[in-house]
Amino acid sequence: MMIDTHAHLSIDDYDNIDEIINKMGNNIIIVSGSSTKYNKEVLMLVKKYNNVYGTIGIHPECASDASEDDLKFIEENINHPKIVGVGEIGLDYYWNKENKDLQKEIFIKQLVIAKKYNKTVVIHSRDSAQETYDILKEQDLHIKSVIHCFSYSLEMAKEFIKLGSMLGIGGILTFKNSLKLKEVVKEIDLDHLLLETDSPYLSPEPYRGHKNEPYNIIYVAKEIAKIKELSYEEVLEVTTKNAIYQFDLNSKL
Repeated sequence: MMIDTHAHLSIDDYDNIDEIINKMGNNIIIVSGSSTKYNKEVLMLVKKYNNVYGTIGIHPECASDASEDDLKFIEENINHPKIVGVGEIGLDYYWNKENKDLQKEIFIKQLVIAKKYNKTVVIHSRDSAQETYDILKEQDLHIKSVIHCFSYSLEMAKEFIKLGSMLGIGGILTFKNSLKLKEVVKEIDLDHLLLETDSPYLSPEPYRGHKNEPYNIIYVAKEIAKIKELSYEEVLEVTTKNAIYQFDLNSKL
């Protein structure tokens, strides 16, 4: 089995969602929300497809438009049996540096919801490594977390892992210029890594420039196997075990 721990399968991006999900067979997809609109789509997908699970949350890019009703929607639906986390949440100072305080406020409120219901958090962190780390450490929530699309240094990877985070590794790893991420994957034990695609974004080689899909997780797994000098099968086995643990899927599969 393989598990794509982070994908966005919106009707805004795909007109063949049935085909894309069925291509995964019995393999698992965890779809991620980013706003109330997309959180509602996540709920529709997890109800329709046996192999789809989901997380719901407010993405930092949506922080300026987020309301208490949006947070209430997350809390009202967080205990759906196929919702396995709060996400995609976090901080993004690449696209928007003007509302840092608001991003932090929305991030912390969602961490509190995750703590209340003992849910894993899926964290988007771009150009905000130290702030993300500081918030997680200060909140001291003792919940599981995933640093989605990890892109920071080896030293930062080790610090997040100390907090109980796993690192989401996607198609960027296959890019020739991704030397920093390749170093992280080489040096960090496989027990701390998760496979993800971030579909429809960040397609791996050989499909870079095309719309991504969950099945392309195989190329990420093969690249990890190459870097770590392991078998492809071992990478799938361990990362699947990691995902089952980190998203508490044992009782759901």
